[in-house]
Amino acid sequence: MGKAARYLRWGRYTGLLALALLAGCAQERGGDAASAARQADTASGADWAGYGRTNGQQHYSPLDEVNESTVGKLGLAWSMDLPFGNSATEPIAVDGVLYFASGLSIVNAVDAASGKLLWRYDPEVGSHAGLNLRVGWGVRGVGWWNGKIFVGTQDGRLIALDAANGKPLWTAQTFRPEDPAYISGAPRVFNGRVLIGFGGTTGVMRGYVTAYDAETGRQLWRFWTIPGDPEKGFENKAMEMAAKTWSGEWWKTGGGAPVWNSMAWDPETDTVFIGTGSPYPWNHRIRSQGKGDNLFVGSIVALDGRTGEYRWHYQPTPGDTWDFDATMDIELANLEIAGKPRKVLMQAPKNGFFYVIDRVTGELLSAQPYARVTWASHVDMKTGRPVEAPGARFADGKPAIVAPSSVGAHNWMPMAFSPRTGMVYIPAIDFEGRYSDMPGTWKPVTDRTFNGGELIEGGPALGMRRATGSLLAWSPAQGKAVWRVPHQTYLNGGVLATGGGLVFQGTVDGGFTAYAAGTGKTLWRYDGRAPIIAPPITYRAKGRQYVTVLTGLGMGISPYASSMYGPEIERYGIDPRSQARRVLTFALGGTATLPQRSVPPPPPADPGFRPDRTKAQAGMVTFTIYCSTCHGDMAVGINNGPDLRRSPTILDAEGFRQIVHSGILESAGMPKFPELDGPTLEDLRHFLRSRAGDLRDPARPAATPGSTGRSGI
Repeated sequence: MGKAARYLRWGRYTGLLALALLAGCAQERGGDAASAARQADTASGADWAGYGRTNGQQHYSPLDEVNESTVGKLGLAWSMDLPFGNSATEPIAVDGVLYFASGLSIVNAVDAASGKLLWRYDPEVGSHAGLNLRVGWGVRGVGWWNGKIFVGTQDGRLIALDAANGKPLWTAQTFRPEDPAYISGAPRVFNGRVLIGFGGTTGVMRGYVTAYDAETGRQLWRFWTIPGDPEKGFENKAMEMAAKTWSGEWWKTGGGAPVWNSMAWDPETDTVFIGTGSPYPWNHRIRSQGKGDNLFVGSIVALDGRTGEYRWHYQPTPGDTWDFDATMDIELANLEIAGKPRKVLMQAPKNGFFYVIDRVTGELLSAQPYARVTWASHVDMKTGRPVEAPGARFADGKPAIVAPSSVGAHNWMPMAFSPRTGMVYIPAIDFEGRYSDMPGTWKPVTDRTFNGGELIEGGPALGMRRATGSLLAWSPAQGKAVWRVPHQTYLNGGVLATGGGLVFQGTVDGGFTAYAAGTGKTLWRYDGRAPIIAPPITYRAKGRQYVTVLTGLGMGISPYASSMYGPEIERYGIDPRSQARRVLTFALGGTATLPQRSVPPPPPADPGFRPDRTKAQAGMVTFTIYCSTCHGDMAVGINNGPDLRRSPTILDAEGFRQIVHSGILESAGMPKFPELDGPTLEDLRHFLRSRAGDLRDPARPAATPGSTGRSGI
């Protein structure tokens, strides 16, 4: 076993103890037993009762009515249009009802067979989130347990709703309102315990995951992912151990390792597995003097499900300096490896290596590159540590071109594991970036703008490879690729595998495709007429198998990716305001149709405007710092906020000030920036009017330089 996984290896004993406790809990709370049966990995597939469907998060359903022979008859059964806002989210389905969150955590309940809206609940995030509107855009899923729906919000609330009518039952505040954080992941509910973390590495804050009682909202336990100030003492021995892997005064200027996405549960040992995110700041030399592994940044951590106590961990990228989260989905399986049956967990994190780990002991079983990797040559199986390439850490003022980039070889869009084929299906990415140190003195931010302590640049304009993607079928038992379907863009959807021998995936060009799970052959394709990056699900309602997926980019693009590749995505005719956000539901024999694809509006006429290069460049700096995360680099709008080049508001000085400075649209999700006013605000508006002119007349000389393709400034 590698050194990184050698701590507290006592899984077998605690597993037996947890089984006894689990049995006792089931006797005390009968409703939990029925709920647990729906989320077991062996469940029938009639419901999709949790994110990933089951405790093992496999994104697999055994349903086979739609199969290799019948998929050609698959058609649209119904669709539902959604308002502006995030729609890159995975629904769940229980007893013939779909539940999903769109926009700013607005929960919808819909009859799965007819598409009829049953109820809708709005937590009014825009009126609560304040500054945290600057750092998040909605959630990627909801949870279910014993007649309740659970949703997180941008301002840190975890809300339990009555699944029958959408009425709130309880609310827990999971982090302080002043913290630079937001909830983006789906709550996971394991054995009556609701687990929730948060996103955000934009300031000094320690990551953690919290378990709440599903019935009452009472906090059960909390596990911190990085140590705090040693003078204040440590919460447990795990934090004391972790502190030895940090250097300098990290608790004053850094933080990170949020648990924003990945969780799974093994009921046999009552073990919760979490994946932790990147540190703040990203630059290892700044946050920890370039020393130490910095536990538990970018780690897979096993916890006691009842108490939250640490069991073991594995860290794929010790001392991470590239934003290589380990928050991509963790999936559990039983595999035969080297002739022996093993209970494993699997992950394809950002760093480009596919990991297979014994989920009882923490032993590393396999680590092979599943994508192009240049930052390390291989993983040393004796130590469990990557063997880094010389110069990959961009030291001494020398930049380094690294693959994968901070977008990762796999991002949040989930992979799927099929017990039928024994293969994992990964929405893989080929995306490189150039890292270099930030000029000047680094200081932690306090206003929700990001400063990771380095510059990240990329894109064809800088001579780097164009980003692409693929659907990759990977054998975890053999540690190798089986087949690969190439995509022209890196931004592609989550994956669903089924007992019908199919693999479903959407792509940013609007295609929704069913592939043969064994060969990758295209068997069926549908034009969704909008980007599809959300993971699809399948379930039964009124005796019929349905497949559902949501369209729309929403929160699917990181600001780094949109800054470097916005124009490439824009070529698909994507505009945040006009793109279709819909629920698409398919069934055999479906005959419903969709309207034609929407067309982005033209930029407003601006007769008499003459761009001033000095004002436009000053406005570009302000835009990059405050606006590009939502509105895209150089105002190429492909992400969450509207494309401001096409907005008539930029022609109205007072209206623009009311929105940006005074926050009259804050309740709708547009944060206010009271620090922007006067000449700064006018320069910002001048920059946007200049960019609108560039769009109207691409041949004219631009008042601002081309896209910087930079993050962390």
